[in-house]
Amino acid sequence: MRTVLVTGPGGAGRTTVAAATALAAARRGRRTLLLTADGIPGFPDGTEPTEVTDGLWSARIDSGEHFREELLALQDQASVALDLLGGNRLDGEELTELPGSTELALLHTLRRATEGDWSRRGHELLVVDLPPLREALALLALPEQLRRYLRRLLPPERQAARALRPMLAQLAGVPMPAQWLYEAAARRDAELAAVQALIEDRNTTLRLVAEPGPAAEEALRTARTGLALHGLRVDTLAVNRVLPRHSADPWFAELAAQQEKTVDRWYEEWVPGAALCEVPHLGRDPRGLDDLARLFEGDGPASEPDARSPGRADDPWWIESLGAPDGLGGLLPGARIATAPPTGDGDPVLVWCLPLPGAVKKDLQLVRRGDELLLTVGPFHRIVPLESGLRRCTVSGAALTDGVLRVRFTPDPGLWPRTD
Repeated sequence: MRTVLVTGPGGAGRTTVAAATALAAARRGRRTLLLTADGIPGFPDGTEPTEVTDGLWSARIDSGEHFREELLALQDQASVALDLLGGNRLDGEELTELPGSTELALLHTLRRATEGDWSRRGHELLVVDLPPLREALALLALPEQLRRYLRRLLPPERQAARALRPMLAQLAGVPMPAQWLYEAAARRDAELAAVQALIEDRNTTLRLVAEPGPAAEEALRTARTGLALHGLRVDTLAVNRVLPRHSADPWFAELAAQQEKTVDRWYEEWVPGAALCEVPHLGRDPRGLDDLARLFEGDGPASEPDARSPGRADDPWWIESLGAPDGLGGLLPGARIATAPPTGDGDPVLVWCLPLPGAVKKDLQLVRRGDELLLTVGPFHRIVPLESGLRRCTVSGAALTDGVLRVRFTPDPGLWPRTD
């Protein structure tokens, strides 16, 4: 299944473009499901997939209901502990969703659409209306982060000692973690793994929506670094609410000229890595299916050929070998390795490379902790596990040149396998 994730700066019209994208695909014969948290004029308001028109279904994400269901289920599972502590049960009617519940509800809905009950409906295209750009980037990084937290807090290998828990509880005098806690963590990890696999799949791309202007330029310029850090692939930049050019009205013509300058710069920055699609301003907010259809008349982004093969996309980084010792194939499984001539300083090195367009040195922080690299670029953060070969090395330097972060690793003779 092809997945298109739609986001953009707040107020750019991403929900409208997501709906227009889904409608255009359905009218070209593809069974399409649209997921959104916002109401769309002319679309049903149901939280289950409901047919909008031929070939198009939509479902609204109800974060409040999801929060209540999850908290009540957790309360039932923890009933023994709550009774021990003398806690009073909460009723669904008194629950108000907390910050962050919207993101968790969206992740849950994505899993239902890809591997849950909705996945059996035969949809060929999934269009997801994400939150505004900054929040969307944090959301798409969330499954990887939450899975890491679960592995650290509840290591799967600790379950092997579950037979000893009754004895340990008697010795310690307090209840030990119950089996349901580990089982719940395993279920959550499986759900998050499914969503992470969807985000990292080659068939999943990002569609950015922006209204041309200085604020959108700055937002997209900052977002490019975050997109690269997390390896997110942009297929289209939809330039929304483009005004007609060459108007006789001076004030109107000046606005159109300002838009045109921004669009020209976006062509230089984003093409050919991504397509650029200009979406016309209708003179009013779109209302109903006919207005949405007018946005993508002719060749729109939904008409692009779909030649991608399923499977996990390549990591955004690669490794350059500068006179490093033999044995890379087994120690760097799956890594993209590029050979380069030695530097001439006599020290063989491996260089871990990551493109970070728009990044500046003062906003970059790099820390190695154990078998991980902790990367911070401005407001964006990612923890990258190191391949086996790099774990046997020490960090000997780093530089940001021409938009590429290069981290030098020198093999540790005491840890690198002998070849003689």
